[in-house]
Amino acid sequence: MRVALMWEARAVQGRGAELLEWARARVLAREPLRREVLRAPQDRVLVLTWWEADALDAELPELPEPDAELITRPVHRWRFESVE
Repeated sequence: MRVALMWEARAVQGRGAELLEWARARVLAREPLRREVLRAPQDRVLVLTWWEADALDAELPELPEPDAELITRPVHRWRFESVE
């Protein structure tokens, strides 16, 4: 099964570029099939990774929480199963 992990954080105002670079620099324990890093208004950063896994709740490498001084709230995380 193909699993997509979604990681989304909102930077402290004016620190969006710093959060973006932080997310881009994170090295995972292994390489995903695909990885995309996106940004949005309000200094938000989104990282999507795709993996082959046996189950939706499989143990997969995930980005950690950034330092609390860099973000306005805890990171949001979701998992999705590909249906195609």
